[in-house]
Amino acid sequence: MVTIVQRNDAILRGRAKPVPVSDISSKKIKKILSDMKSALHAENDGVGIAAPQIGVPLRLFVVNGVILRTQKRKGENQEDIEVVPPDLVFINPEITKLSRDRKKMEEGCLSVRPLFGMVERSSKATIRAYDENGKPFVRGASGLLAQIFQHEVDHLNGILFIDHATDLREIPYDAQEQ
Repeated sequence: MVTIVQRNDAILRGRAKPVPVSDISSKKIKKILSDMKSALHAENDGVGIAAPQIGVPLRLFVVNGVILRTQKRKGENQEDIEVVPPDLVFINPEITKLSRDRKKMEEGCLSVRPLFGMVERSSKATIRAYDENGKPFVRGASGLLAQIFQHEVDHLNGILFIDHATDLREIPYDAQEQ
């Protein structure tokens, strides 16, 4: 099992290196992405993870598909089912646009347990990246997903949310589950 490195680890403070496009579909990158997804899904409150958080200084992050879940109606006499899309993979991501509208939002981090705080972020963001097949894409987001984009790109630049958070407080892990 891959462990998530914590805030005192120097790798979290370095600028991650780009993945050569020719390496995107390699076994090495697929293994790193698999390890990232395993680490993310092992945490019941994780919404995203960047490669440096598992000790790999590369420009990769994964967003948990559970945040994009939707309700599908099955039919009149059947229960609705929850549809959870696959995790989103961002390789060599670049934020290309941020809205001027900014909001303070609560944040935590799998590498900064058990701290939470308020961080001012743009309410909308557009990101350009490659997917796990090496295909370039652009995705816009608002709300939580825009916040995740900014938080994870910060990780790739050696920035932790505590560097610009206010109202920092500790919430013990067992209290988070309630």
